[in-house]
Amino acid sequence: MKVALGVTGGIAAYKAAEIVRLLQDRGIRVQVVMTRAAQEFVRPLTFAALSGEKVITGMFAPGEEHAPNIDSAIEHIAVAQSIDALLVAPATADVLAHFAQGIASDFLTTLYLATTAPVVVAPAMNVNMWNHPATQANLDTLRQRGVKIVEPGSGYLACGMTGPGRLAENDAIVAAVLEALGASQDLAGETILITAGPTREKIDPARYLTNRSSGRMGYAIAEVALRRGARVLLVSGPTALTPPGAAEITRVESAEQMRDAVLDLLPQASIVIKTAAVSDYRAKAASSQKIKRKGPITLELEPTADILKEISLRKQSQIVVGFAAETENVLENARQKLAAKHLDAIVVNDVSREGIGFDSDRNEVTIITNEEVVEVPETTKWEVAQRVLDQVVQIRRRRKSPVKA
Repeated sequence: MKVALGVTGGIAAYKAAEIVRLLQDRGIRVQVVMTRAAQEFVRPLTFAALSGEKVITGMFAPGEEHAPNIDSAIEHIAVAQSIDALLVAPATADVLAHFAQGIASDFLTTLYLATTAPVVVAPAMNVNMWNHPATQANLDTLRQRGVKIVEPGSGYLACGMTGPGRLAENDAIVAAVLEALGASQDLAGETILITAGPTREKIDPARYLTNRSSGRMGYAIAEVALRRGARVLLVSGPTALTPPGAAEITRVESAEQMRDAVLDLLPQASIVIKTAAVSDYRAKAASSQKIKRKGPITLELEPTADILKEISLRKQSQIVVGFAAETENVLENARQKLAAKHLDAIVVNDVSREGIGFDSDRNEVTIITNEEVVEVPETTKWEVAQRVLDQVVQIRRRRKSPVKA
């Protein structure tokens, strides 16, 4: 997801830098749009370095004021169509008035009129400016149009006065954005241990046994869990993916390393979701030297540790969700695994299908619990992650509200 962060002129502009980081920690791309006044308080370079995105500082690039480039002239439309939400923090009385009256005098106010994405504003100003009937009338107009207002806090202000007008706490602002994006905080207070990616089992210094898992499913669950308020412990096999910034990551190679990491972290977790495609076998005796090509060879294999079974045996009150990649008798095999390993839920997909599952951003799964079977038609792995976590929330709710006899 992508959020445009509008930064307007005020002493609270420096706090927007932390908002960029908090949104990025939840896997959200942030493109900053600065008004001219905002640039008097914070340099655009600061936001460019933090966000890794171009910072927009005006309707036209420098030097284009009299001969604008067509790409610059319509950039506000491109940004408006690419974002999932517009956040303005801090929002001055001036920008609130422009928004309310539909005055498009710069990039930010034009972007506001051009986007259909949810809009969140966090006002910050002098107490008298906040209390002025004009400001309150503008806020009422914006509320009626569906704009989410993150009310300012009260206290000592930079102008020396005391009262409402101080920018809301960053956590409250980010929570409002997540709500606008449809990411409820229903996993707040939970610690979720997630395994992701493949493992590699050494044959010799140049070769190993592995599988096609990219890690995308586990990383998607980690990202969605963070957005929904959880603390995330991510144990990852080798992947080319970048984990969400706020995830506490442990990188491993082999099944044995993954087992040790998972069992070490298990006491901290309230929920375990095991998406990793752990190798079922490893070489019984890995060679310390590269095996030379001399014709046919026989490779003797032995089973790796059954991590999911060990989790189930050692768990206390944790909710445990397993994943199963099947090619035949998909539902039957999944139900057997659900029962044999004492899981709360299992997510199964048919990996014989082309274009989904391994090496893809899409998947089609069935989520099986002891109470129901939920079919998730082909969709993005991000959406599958949402559905999996929805089931986790339902399991937790049932545990806390047992059916009375």
